[in-house]
Amino acid sequence: MRVAVLVTHIRAEEKLLLEAFQAQGIEPDVILDRSLDFDLAQGAQQPSPSGKAWSDYDLVLERAVSTSRGLYTLMLLNEWGVPTLNSYQTAHICGDKLTTTLMLAQANVPQPNARVAFTPESALASLETLGYPAVLKPVTGSWGRLLARVNDAETAESIIEHRQTLGDYHYHVYYAQEYVNKPQRDIRAFVLGDRTICAIYRNSEHWITNTARGGKSSNCPVTPQLDEICVKAAHAVGGGILAIDVLEDPERGFLINEVNHTMEFKNSSAPTGVDIAAEVVGFALNFAKGMRS
Repeated sequence: MRVAVLVTHIRAEEKLLLEAFQAQGIEPDVILDRSLDFDLAQGAQQPSPSGKAWSDYDLVLERAVSTSRGLYTLMLLNEWGVPTLNSYQTAHICGDKLTTTLMLAQANVPQPNARVAFTPESALASLETLGYPAVLKPVTGSWGRLLARVNDAETAESIIEHRQTLGDYHYHVYYAQEYVNKPQRDIRAFVLGDRTICAIYRNSEHWITNTARGGKSSNCPVTPQLDEICVKAAHAVGGGILAIDVLEDPERGFLINEVNHTMEFKNSSAPTGVDIAAEVVGFALNFAKGMRS
């Protein structure tokens, strides 16, 4: 089995994944995304930075921190017939919160109400329709960065005025989501294919509960109800190796907040008792075998 792991740099998760591959008797090629140089006309026969042709790989596991590098690499490899996890389609959907919301809505997956607008005036009107408090999010990004809870129109005007001065067009797409009064925690569930392998609570006194922002993790039992909504959300975005962020609404129950395609899990194996890296590698190898058959 010939496997490559695409990384920006080797973090704790990548070390665990490489060890899990080695435990299966496989030594993956580690490819740094900064070393990539594609001939767009040559296709999969061209050599990768490892010296092997891209077509020689049974699987490329994409773990790039850079969303743009990961997405374009997946697009090229998939177009050339190289098996990847995740697929370009899944990564493209998960990398954009607006697109994720649309796919979840089309699959009738419960989620917070959300709206999108493109000018300061329409954004303020959109927030009035949605109702305060609300959450303004960039359509791209991770780790809870640049999220803003807006409690009133005056606060919204200030945030929108600030975002208008930023050059990147992504900041001029105003994605607003209703604020869910969660119980000082949310849930991160890990889905591989058709199975939720484990989940954690992320507890915090702050309304942003990401572990990257100080949230504390503890085991969350995977009930049939949690498994059902998480697997349904995973299928809605194309499936694969995914982390699903779930909110608990006092009246509506579980709501899908976001879906992540290059999940971090270093703080999740200990509280859940699940060797997530080993589970991911097992799923990836079975996927690769299925693609060869």
